[in-house]
Amino acid sequence: MSRHLAFSLVAVAGLLATAPAHSQSPGLVARPQGGVDDARGSIELVDPNVLRVCADPSNLPFSNRAGEGFENRLAEFLAKKLGKDLSYTYYPGATGFIRNTLNAHLCDLVMGMPQGDDLVQPTNPYYRTAYAAVYRAGSDLDGLISLADPRLAKDKRIGLVANTPPGNLLARYGLLAAVKPYPLVVDTRVDAPAADMIRDLESGTIDVAILWGPIAGYHVKKSSGRLKAALLTADKGARMSFRIAMGVRHSDQEWKRELNRLIAQNQKEIDRLLADFGVPLIDESDAPIAPAP
Repeated sequence: MSRHLAFSLVAVAGLLATAPAHSQSPGLVARPQGGVDDARGSIELVDPNVLRVCADPSNLPFSNRAGEGFENRLAEFLAKKLGKDLSYTYYPGATGFIRNTLNAHLCDLVMGMPQGDDLVQPTNPYYRTAYAAVYRAGSDLDGLISLADPRLAKDKRIGLVANTPPGNLLARYGLLAAVKPYPLVVDTRVDAPAADMIRDLESGTIDVAILWGPIAGYHVKKSSGRLKAALLTADKGARMSFRIAMGVRHSDQEWKRELNRLIAQNQKEIDRLLADFGVPLIDESDAPIAPAP
């Protein structure tokens, strides 16, 4: 998938590092650190006055140039807490994203990196969520909570982004023949497989859309009750839940620690921000998290 889930967690990606980055980058200051060397050595090149963020220019609900995604809103929140201005480097989120943005020192932070992605140094996770099955409210799939539900084997069409983890469950349950595939690697400035899948669901072309939780929750919230979603945490045998962190360069140890402090101090506010966009939040036991009022 895209840089949001670099090991094919999510079905949203851009072209393979072909488009130029658009950057609004002020000057940097270097502060020596004892961290792991990156291409420029163990010196932190983090702007002291501007929060410089790398983002996909057309990847809602995560980010876009208009600042309408929840990662845009989170960046605004962090910048305010840090007392910094905010600027972006925009680049399609696919292979080459980190190399051509963060590691090229065009920015200092990437939102929405899966914990365990070694392309970046991750902060502590700021949310945990899972893949979800989306279906039409009032359909004969009401109450669906698992891909093992026998109703799915009865002439149902299932939308799935290619090469994402739920495909393993569908294979286990003998449902691959029912799958309508959607592409994983696209130019998000032109194509939107998740939005296409939701349109097919609402038109009846498919009966279930299997999507990464934040994407599923976003479209369900926008549907004004026409759609419902169930997180696939009841299905065992394939990992469906993931922790999501922010990414910094491997050399930026103090910057990571500063972000970790911000996350810890503002977790309730972060939860509320994510919930406003329909992001389904779960704890380490896969139980839903209801943001504090």
